[in-house]
Amino acid sequence: MHSNPATRLAALLVAIASLGLEVSAAEPGTFQPLNQTATQDHFAGKFIWADLFTTDPAAATRFYCGVFGWTSVTLDQKGKAYTVFSNQGHPVAGLAPRPRAKSGQASRWIGYISVSDIAATLAQVKSAGGKVRAPARAFPDRGIQAIIADNEESTVGLLQSTSGDPPDDEPDPGEWNWFELYARQPESTAGFYHQVFGYTAALDTRTERKGDFLLSTGEDPRAGVAPLPERDDAQPGWLGVIRVSDLDAKLAKVKALGGEVLVPPRATAYGSRFAIIADPTGGTVGLVEYADNANPATRP
Repeated sequence: MHSNPATRLAALLVAIASLGLEVSAAEPGTFQPLNQTATQDHFAGKFIWADLFTTDPAAATRFYCGVFGWTSVTLDQKGKAYTVFSNQGHPVAGLAPRPRAKSGQASRWIGYISVSDIAATLAQVKSAGGKVRAPARAFPDRGIQAIIADNEESTVGLLQSTSGDPPDDEPDPGEWNWFELYARQPESTAGFYHQVFGYTAALDTRTERKGDFLLSTGEDPRAGVAPLPERDDAQPGWLGVIRVSDLDAKLAKVKALGGEVLVPPRATAYGSRFAIIADPTGGTVGLVEYADNANPATRP
């Protein structure tokens, strides 16, 4: 029996409680760099990566490759499997197995924010009211990663890339397009991200909803903060959004591959259409189809 979509979506927004990994068959190898040809480009505050932590890597891999056309390669990292998803040959996301003993909790996507000095950023977390969930750790060819919880326990990653950040341009279909944080107290939570990451946090006057905030670096919008839906079961958390070229076709694939449409397509600003889905293992992402370059990350 399927649970109520609203209830399931709220549960899936809860911050990840465990980041344990389990061993599975994989090819020896190291993490792929974000850029095959290293650059000196760094865009502090931009979301540049995302990892899915799941108890069923095979099902999740079939789903995301089937829906988005991603390709995958699974690497053995000192006895721990890690899968890299690529979109048109460019790495866009990773997958790490979690122990089945933790399977009572849904799979989790965690987005990673680019930072230029991960140690200095982590030093700000506690004073701003957050916690360090996974301390800084260096990965060959990838960089230094850490995971924190903000002042409302929402989980987000930090990544100091050693190969430079992905280009700061219009995302292609199949790439991460936007990240939205649902918060109990959007203003104070936006303040947390201002203090820790140096974002400019300002009311988003482009939306009709009250209490929406925009997190920006310079003139570049990087993420949004929105009020949590007024439901007793709603919990704060980040939602990553992937750009697609044909939303209806993608939603048909979601259902065919065992996923679920949690929020049906709806019209949003500037001619775009938006939906929220869950993969067969419980991971949740948003999908957006744009018209007339309605991308909030690039429009004036």
